[in-house]
Amino acid sequence: MDGQQSRQSNASDASKPTHKRWRVASALAMLALGLGLSMPGFALDLVAFTGITGPLTSALAQISALGPSVKALVGFVGFVVALISLSALRNFGPVLFYVGLAIFGAVGLVIAGAIMGAVV
Repeated sequence: MDGQQSRQSNASDASKPTHKRWRVASALAMLALGLGLSMPGFALDLVAFTGITGPLTSALAQISALGPSVKALVGFVGFVVALISLSALRNFGPVLFYVGLAIFGAVGLVIAGAIMGAVV
């Protein structure tokens, strides 16, 4: 009897999802939900946007005239330079690192995305 009960308890334990599987499944569900909520409902063309004035207007117009491969190359170089400077910030201390990370996220990614032709 004891052998049969232990086999039944092992079978019921195997059929239950483990805590790790539940954690992975919930993380994937949260990721899918977050991506669904963050998808934009509208787009903003940075070249035709009239709110941008000054030298940035001519820079965006020149960048929009470039080919897609050149835009991708400029965006890649921009990301590499930003990541190198971001890794250099780690040596300055935790507060300055997080300030630099916030600046990188707020400014660097938006500009590199605009260079590559992404519609914000």
